[in-house]
Order: sequence, then structure tokens, then C-alpha cells
Amino acid sequence: MEGDLPKVACEVASQPMIRWVVDAARQAGARPIVLVVGHGAEMVRRLFDNDDADIEYVAQDRRLGTGHATACARSVLGAFEGDVLVLAGDGPLIRPSTIRSIVDRHRATGAAATLATATVDDPTGYGRIVRDEHGRFHAIVEDANANQQQLAIREIYPSYACFDAALLFEMLRALEPDETSGEYQITDVPAMLRARGHRVELVNGIPYEEVLSINTPQQLAEVDAILSARVERRT
Repeated sequence: MEGDLPKVACEVASQPMIRWVVDAARQAGARPIVLVVGHGAEMVRRLFDNDDADIEYVAQDRRLGTGHATACARSVLGAFEGDVLVLAGDGPLIRPSTIRSIVDRHRATGAAATLATATVDDPTGYGRIVRDEHGRFHAIVEDANANQQQLAIREIYPSYACFDAALLFEMLRALEPDETSGEYQITDVPAMLRARGHRVELVNGIPYEEVLSINTPQQLAEVDAILSARVERRT
């Protein structure tokens, strides 16, 4: 994205993209909401002036990956007992109903982690869902680390997940940096849980209109069009 504005503060359908994510979490019943902020933290805080009674802010001083960002929330959630949603601030297309379906599957199955997945025509840039011989979760492989066979997989992880809080933070303590990027990736955590005998569930078939993240002005325009059409249908 161009300019100094924090990406999550960029507007889609007339409001900052992070507000769409927070509103979806609120409507799904998630409390408290923890925003991990870095570049432009004060600007992000101002987006929720007089509307942050249920929000906790946590600073990520160094950009060391999604696993590191999630681990920063330990200061707020380290003693929390229950389920934690991990969502991306640049994924404003997520719906409250999708969040509820993830949480419902998670609780019904007693899973340690439950991940949303989507099948897309062009999976470039997304982590691929690798399944075992029984069709169950095996691993998430980041695009940069995937071999040719894995690159052909069209089922992707759109960064919507629910974790058992205690197990999540336990795994984050043991997380190793990615060999390619040097970052700590939360996408490694589900495979770590599986290797330790914990259950990892998948919620399949999330539609493309809910999973597109924003990394370019073109994607920003596409998401804006999708969300604007949703708003228009509701009015």
C-alpha cells in the first residue's frame, strides 16, 4: 500500500477496514477485543475514539511476523481461559456468521484449533491447506515455502481461526522462526498442535467474497466494491 497511513486505517465502503473486522467480532459476541498495533498506533486508536470500551490495545514494537504479533497479546490474555479468535486487520470481508460457524465447530468438536479455509482460483500469496490421507488437516504451508505440488493446491487459509487460549500461548512460546522469512508465523501453530496429539478442525468453503485480503490498491478497490454492494443490499 502507498503512503504513510496504516493499512488497516484505509477506508473501504466509507469506513476504515479495521472497523469492519472489529464490528464483525462484536456482532459475533467476542469480548474483549485485542488490537495489536504497530506503525501508526495512535492513528489506529483514534479510529475508535469513544467506541473502545471493549477494546484492549497491545503494542508490537518489532514486526517479527504474525506469531510474534499474536504472542504480544499474552500481556492481556495470558491468564484467559477459553477460546480466542485470531483475525487479520486487513480482512474486512469477514462476516459475523462466519465467525460464529468457526466457534461453533470449535466447541462442538473440542478442538484445540479450528481454521477457516477457502478454495480460490488463484491462491498466489496465500498459505495452502495441506491435508493428510484421510482428508484431515496436516499443515499450512506458506506460499514462499511451498513446493510445486503444494503451490498447485487451491485450498487456502484466509487468516480466520479459533484457538484454545492456553494451548495457543503454550505453542507460541515454542514457536521457531521461519527459515525463509525469519519471522514467527502463527500458521505453524496448528501443525504444532496436531503433532502433539491435539485436534485441529477445518471449516471449509468460505466464499471468495469473504477471504480477499488487502495488500495492493487494486485489492483495496475490489474489497471496496464488495462491501459497498453489501451495504447497498441492506439499505
